[in-house]
Amino acid sequence: MAGAVKHDYHLVNPSPWPLLGSVSAMIMMLGAVTWAHSGANENGVEVAGLFALKGNWIFFFGLAGVLFTMFGWWRDIIKESLKGENTAPVIRIGLRYGMVLFIASEVMFFAAWFWAFFGAALFPGAGDPVLLADGTQMLNANGDPAYMMNEGRFYATGAQWPPVGVEPLSAWQLPLINTLILLLSGTTVTWAHHAITIGDQKGFVQGLAITIALGVFFSFLQAVEYYEAIAYGLFSFSGGIYGGSFFMATGFHGLHVIIGTLFLAVCLGRALAGHFTKDRHFGFEAAAWYWHFVDVVWLFLFAAIYVLGNQGLLS
Repeated sequence: MAGAVKHDYHLVNPSPWPLLGSVSAMIMMLGAVTWAHSGANENGVEVAGLFALKGNWIFFFGLAGVLFTMFGWWRDIIKESLKGENTAPVIRIGLRYGMVLFIASEVMFFAAWFWAFFGAALFPGAGDPVLLADGTQMLNANGDPAYMMNEGRFYATGAQWPPVGVEPLSAWQLPLINTLILLLSGTTVTWAHHAITIGDQKGFVQGLAITIALGVFFSFLQAVEYYEAIAYGLFSFSGGIYGGSFFMATGFHGLHVIIGTLFLAVCLGRALAGHFTKDRHFGFEAAAWYWHFVDVVWLFLFAAIYVLGNQGLLS
């Protein structure tokens, strides 16, 4: 094709990262299945997990490939931004759309855990009893009275929330402190955002550093909270529907806090290297959006699980 192609889009050079990332993710998925199926069966006989393989080494091999892909791919994007190859307005809009769609997918992810929690908390009881022709109630396989709906949930919770035998954590101790920490971190990341928009590099770095420190402190206090719940026998992950829904919802949020903290830490390193200017700083802006999303999810978790759910105000 004769002549130069004139458009605002950046055509990337051939890259190994999409193929390597796909293969690594597939290996990690197969490794997870192999790991889950490895070990002794119900008869105590050692069995292989998948394709006569066993153990967790396949999973960690795939995970290493995924992490290597993430590092290499994002490194190349940073290099492109420093060269000005992906900074055209239409590309910057596309990056923003991508981040918005990613956060939207994360909202749907947490909606699933909220759905599971509210389903059990709002409706811990059973449906109508199953009656036989003579008017007596039918028994299930365990010899207990059978119900039309929510039978398993009814016997698992004792028809109340929190379930029988569960001693929930107080919302007004570590959870409240963590709420204040995340709210404060939202203000410090906003401070950093405002600082970079006016060219205040010192304030930008200070706001970022404080936000990262608050994120690390939040993760530490959540680890202490988990230790107290398990060590003192209040409830456990495998101890029923309450522990499962609690640890899945708050645990995945804790994972997102760790990811957000690493995201901001990378931005801090780039800030110290002078990568961000008041006109070009979308890498940090995306991290700030993600951090605000983490804050909002925690507020819903605190209100729904710690306050309403733990106090028995939902059932």
